[in-house]
Amino acid sequence: MRKALVLSLLTVVLGGCASVPAHRDISGVWINQAAIDAAANGGNLREALLAYGPNLEWDIDAKNATANYTNGFERVEGKLLPEDDGGWQVSFYGSGSTGLSLEGETLIQAETDAEPRQPFVRSQVNVASDAPLGTSFEAALNSAYMGGQWRVVSGAGQGNPVTFSADGQVKGLPNTQRYVLCLAGDCASMSGEYDSLWLQQGETGAAHIFVRDGRRLEIFQALDASAPDDMPQFYPGKREWVLEKLL
Repeated sequence: MRKALVLSLLTVVLGGCASVPAHRDISGVWINQAAIDAAANGGNLREALLAYGPNLEWDIDAKNATANYTNGFERVEGKLLPEDDGGWQVSFYGSGSTGLSLEGETLIQAETDAEPRQPFVRSQVNVASDAPLGTSFEAALNSAYMGGQWRVVSGAGQGNPVTFSADGQVKGLPNTQRYVLCLAGDCASMSGEYDSLWLQQGETGAAHIFVRDGRRLEIFQALDASAPDDMPQFYPGKREWVLEKLL
């Protein structure tokens, strides 16, 4: 009888343990691949980011109970706590919270009153360990949206082959060594309805407006319509280049 009672109690205990979902480790960097895939179709960049954003990258450390994300212009830090259903709750310092869970190999950010449901995948991009939050997303986006072989169809360097690297380097575009795509924040506010990017040579650089239509990329000077003391409001000026994507 005593043996049967012990076995019965053991069954209850084990059954209770089995009913509590195990928490899989979600530590690591997760990126918004849906936004990248939408942008890779070769249309308006910011429309793709807005449609599948707003958040672009999570950096999670379950051991230290931290979960930070970026939406392209700010870094938001949160405290990661496990929930009874196997998911996680992220509480943000000073404002609100959101839920995270795994669906297969996809990290799901739960819908809230302020933000939609968003899926994220583990980043496969190699970046420096001290790289700022968002670097992995930017590198993956650069590869998908700007990668491949381009050719200058019109403008300085006509006929040149041009490559845009994932790390922001440019080869073949005259007087340009680096580029940065505008994702959100002040640069987006300043360019309004237009996509913009920053082109730089050495220590000198400037904002440019661009229009992407499939394999065609037009780059314009950015002219400022604002008053002297106001935030710049850019609009397209002279067209500087037309590029065609070959591969």
